[in-house]
Amino acid sequence: MKLKTFDKGIHPEYHKELTSSKKVEPAELPKRVIMLLQQHLGAPCEALVKKGDAVEEGQKIGDVKAFISAPVHASISGKVKEVDYWRHPAGLRVPAMVIEGDGARKEWGPVEGGADLESLTPEEIRTRVREAGIVGMGGAAFPTSVKLAAPKGKSIDTVILNGCECEPYLTADHRIMLEEADKVVWGLRALMKATGAKRGYIGIEENKTDVIATLQGAIRGAANIAVMVLETKYPQGAEKMLIKAALGRKVPPGKLPFDVGCVVNNVGTAVAVYEALNYRKPLIERVVTVSGNGVVEPKNLRVRIGTTFEEILSWCGGLKKDAGELEVLNGGPMMGIAQTSLDVPVVKGTSGITVLAAREIKPMRYEACIRCAACVEVCPMGLMPYRLGDYGNFTRIPEFKAWGGLSCIECGCCSYICPSKRPLLQWIRVAKLRVRQESKAESA
Repeated sequence: MKLKTFDKGIHPEYHKELTSSKKVEPAELPKRVIMLLQQHLGAPCEALVKKGDAVEEGQKIGDVKAFISAPVHASISGKVKEVDYWRHPAGLRVPAMVIEGDGARKEWGPVEGGADLESLTPEEIRTRVREAGIVGMGGAAFPTSVKLAAPKGKSIDTVILNGCECEPYLTADHRIMLEEADKVVWGLRALMKATGAKRGYIGIEENKTDVIATLQGAIRGAANIAVMVLETKYPQGAEKMLIKAALGRKVPPGKLPFDVGCVVNNVGTAVAVYEALNYRKPLIERVVTVSGNGVVEPKNLRVRIGTTFEEILSWCGGLKKDAGELEVLNGGPMMGIAQTSLDVPVVKGTSGITVLAAREIKPMRYEACIRCAACVEVCPMGLMPYRLGDYGNFTRIPEFKAWGGLSCIECGCCSYICPSKRPLLQWIRVAKLRVRQESKAESA
């Protein structure tokens, strides 16, 4: 039987074997965390505490009244030692606070027997999700409460959980689905109730046979929830690609999933929703895959938000000393962003830390475009990356927008396939940043 999928895309080497069989380990409690006040798309939070204040684990320390935003909570107990700007793994500098821990650890578990999903209203679910600071944990970090509130005149009939995890090296979602399947399914039911959706699907690529069997067992008897087995292809887990593969619906340019009657969430987000409703636990930790041929011992770790890359890598034996030049990425090799310092914190959207040795790093030197159109052949959005890359490289922003550059999902297929090794994705990202800067200046 032919598996469902989307048009175009690529088949990179996945290297999942480094960590796919490794259970999630609880990381040590960090002595210090850097809590960025913008770990989500939308408005940054304002600090609710000041330098010198004592804070408790799970305490809200940043919030804002803007609709598109999500509060930030202290991931450890301790004292606020510094309030300043800090580098985000995406490269920007954002408001942050440094908390020095006191070693105390809070135990999270069911509150008053947990949550009765039948008695919770959709509004109550959305409110608790918002108060817990939950965002999309697949990397996009869009506030989940906003996703669950369809605009007036729009209706949601389907919720899709993204369990594809198509990015090479990363296996955090794989392990979450294996080890916490019941939480994943319960979280999906909560998301369905919050949106009024009558159907729920968990999209999983065919290469995760153990996960498929586990989740099919977890949903046994649920008539309105099913596991959707999809072709193993990159970027199968991209929101618009997943909708096309699972439902055959195309999200038009400039539109969002609710415009075609569905909502997509990550499986890790579903677990966070379960814990927010049953434990009243805010999003203060997440599973991170640490992998690549430049780290001594690849692992899947449950780490506190705000823990630095340097500390996390030390728990994995550190960097290989005989591997030559190394590149540390926030995320995987396709969409990840190289780091100039290891004193950057894990944020809510950090699904992995990938360390690549010299032989895996794409060379900085590139050649002129040979007009082979390989990038066009693989672009899942049907764009012309070679042209968009040039417009970004030469800051020709009006042409970039006219040729659909804002529809790019930044999957990196174009850079991967380019025989001239042109950094198309990086150029396109620069152009999109310029567009955002111009828009912000115009609205100021």
